[in-house]
Amino acid sequence: MLYALAALFAFQLAGEALVHALALPLPGALVGTLLLLTALLWLGRLPVALEQTALTLLQNMMLLFIPTIAGVMLHFDRIAREWQPFVVAGVAGAAITYVVTALTFRWMLARSPATATTPGAPT
Repeated sequence: MLYALAALFAFQLAGEALVHALALPLPGALVGTLLLLTALLWLGRLPVALEQTALTLLQNMMLLFIPTIAGVMLHFDRIAREWQPFVVAGVAGAAITYVVTALTFRWMLARSPATATTPGAPT
């Protein structure tokens, strides 16, 4: 787990360094994630340690949002004054997520073998 966490932090640091060096208008964490994705695609597999560490982090993801929520609460008076963009962003973000998820699911179903040949599937 220690090596996997070190790898995750190293990719984030590399992303931050690239953003700073090239003055990119992107978050360093996003660039680091894209670098990690590129490395995993080049490797062709997901290392077991990285998979186990990622699952552990995902199981405790709510704890990672506590600093963000606390930060938002520090600006609650501004959010109360300017609530419309937050509502629009939340509703639009949810709608886009639903549409993209549905289209991805439909695309994946079209790529999979016919489900009617699966034992126990209704014909």
